[in-house]
Amino acid sequence: MSQNFLELLENTTILADGAMGTMLHARGVGFDKCFDELNLTNPAAVADIHREYIEAGAQLIITNTFGANRFKLQKHGLEDGVVKINRAGVELAKRAVAASFKDVLVAGDIGPLGVRIAPYGRVKPEEARAAFAEQVKALAESGVDLIVIETMSDLYEIREAIKAAHDVGAQHAVPLPVVASVTFTRDDRTLLGDDPMKVARKLKEAGADVIGVNCSGGPSQLLRILKQMKQTVPDAKFWVKPNAGWPEQVGGRIMYPADAEYFGDYALSFREAGANVVGGCCGTTPQHISAMKKAFESTPFMTSEVLETSEVSDVEMTDAEKPTQFAEKLSAGKFSICVEMDPPRGLSTHKLLAGASLLADAGADVINVADSPMARMRMSAWAVCDLVQRKVGVESTLHFPTRGRNLLRVQGDLLAAHALDIRNVFVVMGDPTSIGDYPEAMDNYDLVPSGLIKLIKQGFNAGVDHSGTSIGQPTNFFVGAALNLCPADVENEVKNLHRKVKAGADFFLTQPIYRAEDGPKLFEAYEAKHGKLNRPVLAGILPLVSAKHASFLHHEVPGIFIPEDALARIESANDAERGAKVGVELSVELIQNIKSWASGIYIMPQFHRYDMVAEIIEAVK
Repeated sequence: MSQNFLELLENTTILADGAMGTMLHARGVGFDKCFDELNLTNPAAVADIHREYIEAGAQLIITNTFGANRFKLQKHGLEDGVVKINRAGVELAKRAVAASFKDVLVAGDIGPLGVRIAPYGRVKPEEARAAFAEQVKALAESGVDLIVIETMSDLYEIREAIKAAHDVGAQHAVPLPVVASVTFTRDDRTLLGDDPMKVARKLKEAGADVIGVNCSGGPSQLLRILKQMKQTVPDAKFWVKPNAGWPEQVGGRIMYPADAEYFGDYALSFREAGANVVGGCCGTTPQHISAMKKAFESTPFMTSEVLETSEVSDVEMTDAEKPTQFAEKLSAGKFSICVEMDPPRGLSTHKLLAGASLLADAGADVINVADSPMARMRMSAWAVCDLVQRKVGVESTLHFPTRGRNLLRVQGDLLAAHALDIRNVFVVMGDPTSIGDYPEAMDNYDLVPSGLIKLIKQGFNAGVDHSGTSIGQPTNFFVGAALNLCPADVENEVKNLHRKVKAGADFFLTQPIYRAEDGPKLFEAYEAKHGKLNRPVLAGILPLVSAKHASFLHHEVPGIFIPEDALARIESANDAERGAKVGVELSVELIQNIKSWASGIYIMPQFHRYDMVAEIIEAVK
């Protein structure tokens, strides 16, 4: 290629190609195969894909050598074929360009080694650099116009790749330009936790001629990341190649949701935000590239100016910053349904997940997971929350007692919950250990519930811990607190409620009630002292199962009052089945009567009767 890659970037935005692996897979090549070996065993397939991208308008194509390094090829017994496979990849790309009679750049593609580099792995930096240098040399000697190091997530590894590329390139009359491109997870961080600003700075310092972001999510996420990188290193050149959205498995096939037209819309946004090279990654096709080409042709190129700081703040929120579905539903004023579940006392989670699936299918919005209820030893609540979210696909709320946790443990557990994508937390004091399995167990705590709410809302959600030290990025917890609608001491309950409101509680879950008038009475007492309560309140619903169950709750559990007519109705049931049926009827009637003041309900199943709860949910949805 006679034109200089970096000089071209001064005056235009170059359109790169799309995915190679996705296209090969669509032709019947399994993901367990070595795609790079196809340069030798099925060159026609690779060449056809290059040709299709060139015909679609790509001005730059990337060689089929992403995994053609010694470490990855070794997994297929091909480690001695590094040079041969890389040279064949370049030759196929150059033939496709020659046959097109167009000026198209050929970039030598280099991906991760597939092994961990020290200090996070056992491969030494010099070993990694040697492996990269072997591949770069083969690509360079075959005549590529530039080197692209892409889909990296480890800054230690990409630094060695950049060094290797420059060392080899320095041996040529005209040093090869080096693109260094990183991939990010859903929370806009690399797998090792580095944010876009740090990545941009480190790549610039390492000597990358062009800073890149590829793969990751779809165009929306990469536009957000590009803007942050551009703000951090405004004088740099940038390369952007997004996936066609987050992949989904449908009918045994991997599908990507973002279509060609969507990519066309984003092409101009990338260019305006400062991208010098734009293309596609996983899931993109020649149709995506063609749509981007048409978008570029429809609007003349104008040199982008450096983004103002205010523009970065307007970037779409990351998944970590977005409100939970539960928060969004309450904010929209929609009646929400939460159901409490207890973690198992042993290792088996089959029954719990089956129950959660039943509840989700019935229409539950959130599964609340209690933490060691009645101070009995059970599986960790946040592990259960993670299982429910991953395997059932419904949001969870983590019960987070302060009792039994010191300040260190509280903060560590919060970080763990956030890392598991658990964003809804319900702060409570917790049951005293004296009533549970281990009465002699430590029962101390450093924070009362209102103090923990303040720590989360005013500390963690602002990006700092209890001491004011940065935790790297703000969390986005949606915090609930407990409320008793029929307390023995109304004045004290109102005082505690106001303390939690001032600390920042987002919503309240109440103790079980059986009278619709309990809510308005307490709200009136609160309003008289502090004004109207402007937080969502979800009323506790504990379905009665039998006359014996109702009698126990009414006479022995503090704070629970069951009206005489309800007691009479369930006492009239002459068998267990009829008793449960009456319990469902009473719950449904109560829920209908509280909808005027409650933002939702918080159902507490008794004796694992999830079938009863499902029936209640379906009746009130």
